[in-house]
Amino acid sequence: MQEASTSTTPLASVSSSPPHTPAPEHHLPQTAFYSVEYPGYVRPESVPLAIRNLGGQVKLDNAFRRTLPKTEALMELSLHPGNPFSHPIPGDVVPTNNILMKVVKRKRKRPAEGTNATFQDGALGEYTTEVVGIVPKTVRFRSMVDFQYQPDKNDPISKLRTAMDEMDVDALSPYVVPPEQSEYTIPVAMPIAPNEDDMNLDPQLREPNPEPSTVTVMRSNLRLFPPPLFSRQTIPQGYNFKGNTASMVTTVTDEKTGEEKKRLINRMRWKGYGPAAIMFTDSQVPDKPPQPVQEGRSTINESLLKRLQEKFEERAVWTRMSLFNQFSSLETREILNTKLLLPLVCYVFQDGPWRDTLVRFKYDPRKDPDARFYQRLYFRNANHPIARPSVISRRQDRTAANEQLRALEQGTEKEADRKRSHIFDGQTITKETAAFQLCDITDPMLKEMIEDPEALREVCNERDGWYTTHAFERIKTVLRHKFFSLLEGHAATDEECRALLVATEGSAKAASTNRSQKLRAGKHNMAKGALRPEDAAALRLRATLDRNAKSFHSQRQGFAE
Repeated sequence: MQEASTSTTPLASVSSSPPHTPAPEHHLPQTAFYSVEYPGYVRPESVPLAIRNLGGQVKLDNAFRRTLPKTEALMELSLHPGNPFSHPIPGDVVPTNNILMKVVKRKRKRPAEGTNATFQDGALGEYTTEVVGIVPKTVRFRSMVDFQYQPDKNDPISKLRTAMDEMDVDALSPYVVPPEQSEYTIPVAMPIAPNEDDMNLDPQLREPNPEPSTVTVMRSNLRLFPPPLFSRQTIPQGYNFKGNTASMVTTVTDEKTGEEKKRLINRMRWKGYGPAAIMFTDSQVPDKPPQPVQEGRSTINESLLKRLQEKFEERAVWTRMSLFNQFSSLETREILNTKLLLPLVCYVFQDGPWRDTLVRFKYDPRKDPDARFYQRLYFRNANHPIARPSVISRRQDRTAANEQLRALEQGTEKEADRKRSHIFDGQTITKETAAFQLCDITDPMLKEMIEDPEALREVCNERDGWYTTHAFERIKTVLRHKFFSLLEGHAATDEECRALLVATEGSAKAASTNRSQKLRAGKHNMAKGALRPEDAAALRLRATLDRNAKSFHSQRQGFAE
């Protein structure tokens, strides 16, 4: 066995390769150029036309301003500038870090004809480049073009629109609204496309047909004009259309004819598990859950269902807040996520004194005078502006609600305060909307009015429940005054409430006289305790004026300082 021989390479041979030569440095001109990626062919003679389609030179100069905000970094390309019904192509002004280079190709001169001379100096592919400047901004048209629709140019509305663009007073002055036409479809002669077999024949072999063939078709005469925008979708979506994998072919038999048909049934479709709901005028109350709810009972937590049943045995009617306050935060979350638990133990009223309350099965509060303590009062906060919150605001509210729920689960918020949020004692409030059951009101003055046996009627009323109209209006007046006084930062005294009752005695009688008519389902339900529409509007206006006055006063103080 021979030993492997080793060899030593001199260091000089390793470093014998020539050293790398660094690339030469060139000065980068700071001259700024702006680029427009025009979606079309542009020749040197058609540059003015392209600038006109982009809105003109002034529009381009404004788009490339350095101080231009992002909200205004938009460009529109109109391929038909004079047509008001043509929708432009949207474009964006985006920042770039491009370099503009000038490239010159060296051309070869051809030798004279009849000579044996070859091409003169110059090799093929020899170019000269030069950096001219930088391109900090570029206009790009990457969005999809909107749908286009061209109405009849001879229509009076089209002529009016054109006259408004041109400010043609002579055309605008005599304009009158054309009368409505009763014919919604009109016949139109359309040429018939030639047969493909005839098109492949030699023209000399075809049969002579001096008159072109036409067919009469019916066209819409509704005079529909396009909106300013058909679609807001500017980015194509990968829809990937395909059949629903959960759909199965099922044979369905018609009960009347006995005919069998095949249909696609989605076996995994969402099923709404809502509690049974009735109106106040319905004679019977539900005695069991709906059939879809009973079919899903095997998937719920039996121990939590048993606790809910025990709560409804203790108390026949609950609001959602008062019921959830009897459970821990984790149990409340499970009740909300498990849609089947509440529908298995209760039903709801859609109107009347017990509107939006959870009622135990087989229990009818309209037949039990003691159910007056379960009646629900609800007051809207007039200081809240009636406006739909933005998407960002709703997301922030959901985030805050989730953080509050997590804080409750972690024990960082007082559990006792949460469990008393459905109780009104006249001294503290935990929310900005008043929704209380009469049995959850512990204020001494209100409790005395609620438990007054002289304030009852013999038959339950759709608006006031078991209370007389006079007594129920007094309860709502005091509760409303005490609640909104707490919102303003002070507790109302009983003397203030008694003085308010005396002052509003006449108006309450007039209101009770005007409200004696029967309510219709779905209309304004005064059993919630809300004010009449005109009174509520006056309160909202007054609250807005007060807020503006306070804001103006604070601004004046700031200027004075």
